[in-house]
Amino acid sequence: MKKLLVAIAAAVLLGTTCQAQWIVYDPVNNVQQILAQAEDIAKYVQMVENQVQQIQQLSDQLKQLEQYNKAFGDPSQILNITGVSALTADLTKTTVGKTISAIEQTSDGVAALTYDANGLYNQIGATFSTPSGNQIKRETPDYKPYEAINNATANYATVTTDVLKRRQALKDDIASTTEALQSATTASEVQKLTGVLVGLNGALASTDKEIDQAVAVSVVQDIENRNDAQKQAAAKQEEQKAEVVEAFSNYRTNFQLNAQPPMFPTGN
Repeated sequence: MKKLLVAIAAAVLLGTTCQAQWIVYDPVNNVQQILAQAEDIAKYVQMVENQVQQIQQLSDQLKQLEQYNKAFGDPSQILNITGVSALTADLTKTTVGKTISAIEQTSDGVAALTYDANGLYNQIGATFSTPSGNQIKRETPDYKPYEAINNATANYATVTTDVLKRRQALKDDIASTTEALQSATTASEVQKLTGVLVGLNGALASTDKEIDQAVAVSVVQDIENRNDAQKQAAAKQEEQKAEVVEAFSNYRTNFQLNAQPPMFPTGN
């Protein structure tokens, strides 16, 4: 910059000297003005150089951002991710499995009389015949526990059918997502596809738990039925014991033994 100032000053002085024979001026003051102007020009040149450097730095940063976006991708632009729709649909789907309470409430005993498990069992029927030919209608409330087990079995079958269908769909989505992951070109796309893949595998494992839940409902209902049968047997035994005690008590009251010695007639 100093060389530039000297050069500018020398040029101005030279031009001024050539015209000195016509113009009267103060050399010292003129030189100071020239030096001041030269310094201003030099500052302007330096400012331009700084702006050029800043523009170059911004250009380099822009190139780096372009390279970054090319390598990692713009997450906001990756919207249609393979497998997301299927995963969301499966997670928001209402489960078909029933609770024990729902199974018990819908068991009235009527269906148990005609249940045959697709021909596996013989139907009991709503009525039966006595040896004399009388038709007796069965007490349907007594068959509620059996219908509850039948309902639990039907619940298990429904859940299993639904789960097997969903499992196949989830496995197909896992396969397509894995293929999309293999052909992904940016890190952002890889990360999103990986998240979807983790979610699909979690949903696949969750469907198995629904089958386990349906099995648990059947087992618990069967345990409750067995417990009730034992409870009914214990209650019946207690009632029979009380009836026997009461019968003996009534017998002793109504038929008292004669404690007097027998009297035999004597002849005179």
